[in-house]
Amino acid sequence: MPRETGRKVIAQNKRARHDFHIEDTFEAGLVLQGTEVKSLREGRASLVDGYAAIEGGEAWLLNVHIPEYAQGTWTNHAARRKRKLLLHRKEIDKLAARTKEGGLTIVPLQLYFRDGKAKIELGVARGKKDWDKRQSLAEKQAKREMARALRHRNR
Repeated sequence: MPRETGRKVIAQNKRARHDFHIEDTFEAGLVLQGTEVKSLREGRASLVDGYAAIEGGEAWLLNVHIPEYAQGTWTNHAARRKRKLLLHRKEIDKLAARTKEGGLTIVPLQLYFRDGKAKIELGVARGKKDWDKRQSLAEKQAKREMARALRHRNR
């Protein structure tokens, strides 16, 4: 059987890009149980309420929902359990220093398989205020209207 190659996106956290200014991104591996991997291969996961934290010199992913595997037995996993992130020591130290600054948090942006291994993209983020959200929506809408006007002009 050939090895899996490429990148297959399982879940995206679109809400994070709306609610936060993403300042930096990191890629991390995940320590998962067998039924979690099978559930992810079915494309089932939710990053909406998730966040990452540094505890005891280790990185942890909290509040990410990976539903139980349908064909799992008593070995099934808890849907919102605490999952360990696999990062290099320098990356963990950098993340810990950045989050101690205040006002910064670590949010999951995307969950995917890369070459058959489950990976998560984390973003160091600063929360947006309501007026920031309105401003970014207005900019997005203005760009869309300009593109539409250019398309109609070229007809």
